[in-house]
Amino acid sequence: MLIPHPAFLRKLVEEYESLRAEEAETGTGRVSPRAQDVAYTLCVSTGTRDVRHALETAHRLLAAADPAHSPSKTAAPLVD
Repeated sequence: MLIPHPAFLRKLVEEYESLRAEEAETGTGRVSPRAQDVAYTLCVSTGTRDVRHALETAHRLLAAADPAHSPSKTAAPLVD
């Protein structure tokens, strides 16, 4: 699998999480078309088919790229 550049991946994760937070505040329960697009791009970029798995993979990749900013010092290794 190709590994996306950390800056690109970080931007996607931040945008997706921001969009979802905004949607949660409105309380409509709907996912915006932009959030769907970003979720799709996250999935393609991480080689996954589910946005939850895409986010998990993205966070692991970002932690591996910059361990000092890792949300968890015990992140799972990238090797399957």
